[in-house]
Amino acid sequence: MSSFRAQKIAKKKEEILRSAAEVLAEKGYHGTTMEEIAAKLLMTKGSMYYYFKNKDDLLYHCHQMIMEISLERIEEVYKSDLNPIEKLRGAIKGHIMLATSEKSMFMVMDKPNQNFTDVQLQEVLELRKTYSHYFDRIINEGIQLQVFESVDIRMVRMIILGALNWIQEWYKQGGPQSAEEISEAFADYLLKMVVKK
Repeated sequence: MSSFRAQKIAKKKEEILRSAAEVLAEKGYHGTTMEEIAAKLLMTKGSMYYYFKNKDDLLYHCHQMIMEISLERIEEVYKSDLNPIEKLRGAIKGHIMLATSEKSMFMVMDKPNQNFTDVQLQEVLELRKTYSHYFDRIINEGIQLQVFESVDIRMVRMIILGALNWIQEWYKQGGPQSAEEISEAFADYLLKMVVKK
């Protein structure tokens, strides 16, 4: 397959996944049909099956797509020359900016459906674990460099990710604060847990 054709297919898949996530987030997994997703994209149900086997396959690829973007971003922060305080700030802000710009994707991810194959479920859980471990590594780096208190790394990471993932429940575009302002505030408050006084 030519690389141009492969790129075109990848772009189309991404477009389908974003639209599917909107419908799934709005109507819920069980309340959504492939026909509705296809209609939103002005496609036939048949042409949807060219890209994805079924609704479970679609949901699985939604997870994969958003996790790949998330991992790419946090890895960039982790490997940067920033100090651990700025790395943790960057990881927190990056998560919020992505969660607010890809709200439907995150909402779909937040309520994983149980119809994944064992292999798919394993992959999804593995990617989530890899993502959360980047927070562990940043916090650990801060402790080693003595800019963070000697905290329970796992507990602090769970508090941070719990706070970040809750944004899906209340964030609305066009609210009183922008995503950028919210990300700054969250970073300020969450860093107080770890930064040495």
